[in-house]
Amino acid sequence: MSAGAAARAAAARAAAERNEEEEMTRYTPKDIAENWEFKILRSATGAFRDPDVLRTALDAEQRAGWTLVEKFDDARVRLKRSASARAGDASLNFDPYRTWVGMKLSVYAMLIVFVVAGVAAAAGFVAYIVAARPR
Repeated sequence: MSAGAAARAAAARAAAERNEEEEMTRYTPKDIAENWEFKILRSATGAFRDPDVLRTALDAEQRAGWTLVEKFDDARVRLKRSASARAGDASLNFDPYRTWVGMKLSVYAMLIVFVVAGVAAAAGFVAYIVAARPR
């Protein structure tokens, strides 16, 4: 797969995920009138497949007043909280509006690039050593 095809595939997947996030749970007029805030918490590594990781993340979010609305998949959960919960934000030791848990997607992507480059360099080095060896 070419880099362009991979980029198009990634863009298509991101668009499908955004569409899913908009369509799965509709906000009712009551939700808006009662002054709820919503956010999607993401994991670049799909860490929410592990129930312990999910529970740890939700426990931290609960300290800021966020509660689970739905789990999309192993990488995304939707949360909500009353806007009045903002009053306690200053006492938190994390950003209550964070949208990522663990490694951010850009860091994860760079890690993959470095690993692939490292493997390619190692393979090239091994091929050089094998080719340079006397016969």
